[in-house]
Amino acid sequence: MFILLRCSFRILTRYCILKNIQIEKKSKDSLPSKEGDPRVYIIPHQNDGQTGKAGRSYRYVEIYESFKRDIIAGSLQEEQRLPSIRKLAEFLGISTTPVELAYQQLIAEGFIESRPKRGYFVVKLPEPYKALELGHEKPEGRDRVSSKSAAAAAMPQTKPAPNEKKAGFPRYDFHLSKNDFSLFPFALWKRLHNQLLRPEYADLLFYGDAQGDPGLRRAIAGYLGRFRGVKASPDQIVIGAEQHLLLLLLGQMLKGEIDSVAVEEPGYRIVPATLAALGFSVHPIRLDEHGLRPDLLRASGARIASVSPSHQFPTGLVMPLSRRLELLEWAKTVDGYLIEDDYGGEFRYQGKPVPALQGLVPNDRVIYLGGFSQVLAPDICIHYLVLPEHLVPRFHALRRHILFEASASGIHQRTLERFIQEGHFERHIRRMRNLYRKKNRQLVASLTSHFGKQAAVTGDSAGMHVILNVKSRLPEAQLLQLAGQAGVRIASAAFYWEAPPETELKSFMLGFGGIPFDRIDEGVARLQEAWSTWLQELPHTDH
Repeated sequence: MFILLRCSFRILTRYCILKNIQIEKKSKDSLPSKEGDPRVYIIPHQNDGQTGKAGRSYRYVEIYESFKRDIIAGSLQEEQRLPSIRKLAEFLGISTTPVELAYQQLIAEGFIESRPKRGYFVVKLPEPYKALELGHEKPEGRDRVSSKSAAAAAMPQTKPAPNEKKAGFPRYDFHLSKNDFSLFPFALWKRLHNQLLRPEYADLLFYGDAQGDPGLRRAIAGYLGRFRGVKASPDQIVIGAEQHLLLLLLGQMLKGEIDSVAVEEPGYRIVPATLAALGFSVHPIRLDEHGLRPDLLRASGARIASVSPSHQFPTGLVMPLSRRLELLEWAKTVDGYLIEDDYGGEFRYQGKPVPALQGLVPNDRVIYLGGFSQVLAPDICIHYLVLPEHLVPRFHALRRHILFEASASGIHQRTLERFIQEGHFERHIRRMRNLYRKKNRQLVASLTSHFGKQAAVTGDSAGMHVILNVKSRLPEAQLLQLAGQAGVRIASAAFYWEAPPETELKSFMLGFGGIPFDRIDEGVARLQEAWSTWLQELPHTDH
């Protein structure tokens, strides 16, 4: 039997007669019209055993979850219009508040969007989310999303950091590696964490599995398969507290068989610096518009290549399929490996998420490097490698030889396992992608508006920073100094070049993760004002 929240079937019938609607004895499989007819929004009864005031508090949660399930299942399709808040509230016989909160939560998690003077529309979901089975979630009192958090989730603003008033702290902090924690599920994480701080889990305080908690490795394998297209078993995953440590282990596993590595130029320094410290020869390979150049890679003689195909750091390039397949063929030909740093893979703002290189075709040549610093929080200190199957025995041999222990906290690993398995992680990613998309668009719009023809913005399709390209005779150091004097912190992309090109075109990285939404435009204006005297108009391009 179905009910409209707490309305009786008699009241439902009365509403349907007034609206000339025929009631059918079937579930929410009936589809709404594109005009937003509210007739099908019959919420399945959830016998949670709660009555009275406590039970009524779940009205917006029932509406939210019903819409969410229909959107993921495809019953509500892209561009389909939802009923207005007032119409749906009238039809359900409730106040507008629960409906409004449900819509705000759906907006915050990226399921729908509000279009001025037009209404609420279903947005297109990435394919991995459409295939995700959400299971059956039960309301659990305070563990459910509150009306206060639902309203806050729809707002892009970020609370100022506590130490912003300290002397020397920049007011406009476009730090490229900071997260926005305004939507971090503190109460939920605390509850999951505290469940493990009990005598029956005392073993978590001892040395854990050096390869990583088996339960978390299973959860990561499932997540990577659903969301990133990575094909891996839990036995192929190695968990560590930081990327540097995992790369040290990887280098020791490959040392002796391979002695040189090719890296992207420009690129993130952790891979070349770590492997160089182990005695590997490092060959920087220049990029073209598609990423690392295969002709220069072949000429280098290297048998390991480190790439970031989903969102090249720092340029933001997305490697096309043809180039990915060419690199896979190279690795097979030279009997070598590709180290895939999947930086920014979850946060893509234009088009569909780009699947990982590792799962494109059956292969045993890709070593996948991932972690939770960007998608969750750096302080959790959980990163991982996905090894080809034939390298797993080498890892265990190295472990027996060195006798190293687990580096990541056992309690944090087990907490994260539950966070993933209970479905909280996928919800958090959607909410953060939606928040970062708003910040990304605001930053790009502000840069375009204030700088005009004096700058070009690139690398804005994914990740947590964009590239600002300007033409100036001043060196990067002086431009950074001028920015700092205006209270703006940015970074020069030249740092990530082994040999920066000598040119008047300068590239700077502006992160948008940590800066409050309402400071983005003002910060960009201050930056343009500080640089305006020293900038030249960029030549016209057809991009």
